[in-house]
Amino acid sequence: MGILPKPPASPWGGHTYLSPRHLLGSVPATVIYFTTYDQLRDYLRARTGSRGHHIPLLAGALARLGAVTVISPLELIRTKMQSRQLSYRELGVCIQLAVAQDGWLSLWRGWGPTVLRDVPFSALYWFNYELVREWLCRQARRDEATFMISFTSGAISGTVAAVLTLPFDVVKTQRQIELGDGEVHPVAASKPSSTWLLLRRIRAESGTRGLF
Repeated sequence: MGILPKPPASPWGGHTYLSPRHLLGSVPATVIYFTTYDQLRDYLRARTGSRGHHIPLLAGALARLGAVTVISPLELIRTKMQSRQLSYRELGVCIQLAVAQDGWLSLWRGWGPTVLRDVPFSALYWFNYELVREWLCRQARRDEATFMISFTSGAISGTVAAVLTLPFDVVKTQRQIELGDGEVHPVAASKPSSTWLLLRRIRAESGTRGLF
């Protein structure tokens, strides 16, 4: 492969270009999540004979739980490569050391806070999306949602869910970055790594704003 040109800087200080590292977790996670959600939603509606708002909430939560569990190792690898700019060979050594030290479950480091972030996000998103979409349809006196109604419903429900679950995203990223740090910076390994201790530590060091 040739040398890629330097990508333009993004407003958040990073670089905006699509690489295999970004696709590593995003594509499989999206495929698994939406396919599972659609199948679960239809199954639960047929099984219960109900079209209540609890069906999208439950289907969204279960679909995200399954997707997170399957994709967690890939997400961890992607986060680690982005955080320390590791080559694939260095990443392989890093993972081998972590597995040798903590076992295969170390590949699911960050699973807990990821579940605490993604499962409530998914449940809140689909629940609020259906509520807001139905309300907007009633206001517009329409039987079916238009593009703008769907767009607005998604934006509102996504914003609410993202704000409420963002602290767990911060914790998830920090825990995944810890993979292999014990070998490089042994002192860092003594820091608390449970979800709730990390939340308290971040708040103590950076205040409530640090969680967002």
